[in-house]
Amino acid sequence: MTESRSTPSTLSATTPAPAPPLVVVGGVSGSGKSTVGSQLAAALGVPFIDGDSLHSAANIEKMSAGHALTDDDRLPWLETVGRTLGEHAEGGLVVACSALRRRYRELIRSEAPGVFFVVLTGPREVLEQRLGNRPGHFMPASLLDSQLATLEPLEPGEHGAEVGFTDAPADIVTQIETALGR
Repeated sequence: MTESRSTPSTLSATTPAPAPPLVVVGGVSGSGKSTVGSQLAAALGVPFIDGDSLHSAANIEKMSAGHALTDDDRLPWLETVGRTLGEHAEGGLVVACSALRRRYRELIRSEAPGVFFVVLTGPREVLEQRLGNRPGHFMPASLLDSQLATLEPLEPGEHGAEVGFTDAPADIVTQIETALGR
């Protein structure tokens, strides 16, 4: 009688793929949030949402008229951004959203724990030039000062990275992927 034995031909250890990330690409107007965010999402294989599309009509009208948003204006929008990220926790998502203050980032994080914040930073002159090349956008260049005054850098303990916006978008995406550990 012949005895048959089953032996595995090869054993391989695999490391599970990291969970798809939730990322907010933040910064002031003109920093490249939408451009970098959409390219980052493509590189990560996750959807991209421009946070501007989540603003209420009243917020867009207010900014179009050259008026800065107040915290009362921003809070429902930030909650929507956070909730949208939370709804994509399983599959990952990149959202372009200014997320200028730590408390705004904390509000988003309360809806989407584990979200990674990228804050794009760089020279004012570059921002002014970029904003001048965006005719028809609802966010006028005249509101840059209020955004710069509101911007708070990431603090120790915040899950994220500050990345300069003057490099080519593909290079910025590579820097973000490195910061994400990918």
